[in-house]
This record gives sequence, C-alpha cells and structure tokens, in this order.
Amino acid sequence: MHSLALFLLQEQPDPAMVQKMAMIMIPVILGAIIIGIIILIVPCWFILKKAGFTPWLSLLCLLPSLGLLVLLYVLAFAEWKVVPAPQQAWQPPVPPQA
Repeated sequence: MHSLALFLLQEQPDPAMVQKMAMIMIPVILGAIIIGIIILIVPCWFILKKAGFTPWLSLLCLLPSLGLLVLLYVLAFAEWKVVPAPQQAWQPPVPPQA
C-alpha cells in the first residue's frame, strides 16, 4: 500500500515501478478470474448432470452473460431426461395374527 500511495503522489511515475506493479497485479487478476469461473461452472456442471443433460453444456458459462442466459433457457424449457423416483404409498399396518 505504501508503494501505491507513493506512486499516486508522483507526477511522472517511474516506469520500473509501473512494471513492478503490473507484474504483481496480473497474476492476482488472473487468479480471481479463474476462481470466478470455477465458482460458476461447477454448480452448473452438477445441475446439468442431475437433469440428464451433458455436463459439457456448463462451458456455455464461459461466454459472458449470453452463455449463462442460453444455459438457463435450456434448463427451463427443455424436457428433462430424469425419471422421477417412485413414490411410496402409505399402507396401513398389518394387525398381528393370533
């Protein structure tokens, strides 16, 4: 933070300092982008797999805004290929035999 304050106070920034700050910020920004992509793709992957679609459709999330919108429309309006679990019907208890 100290170097950032000194950098902002200077009228003519030192090129070496600008390069040093860029070399620090590039990996941080790339890491944040990768973490954001993982946070978005992993849940989509599991939702698509449970819905009976190919999980590779979750890669549509890589397209900003439009990809996620297309994926949501596919999930909302397509026929899901999942067979619902059979429901257990209630049966009265069997009285004991004497």
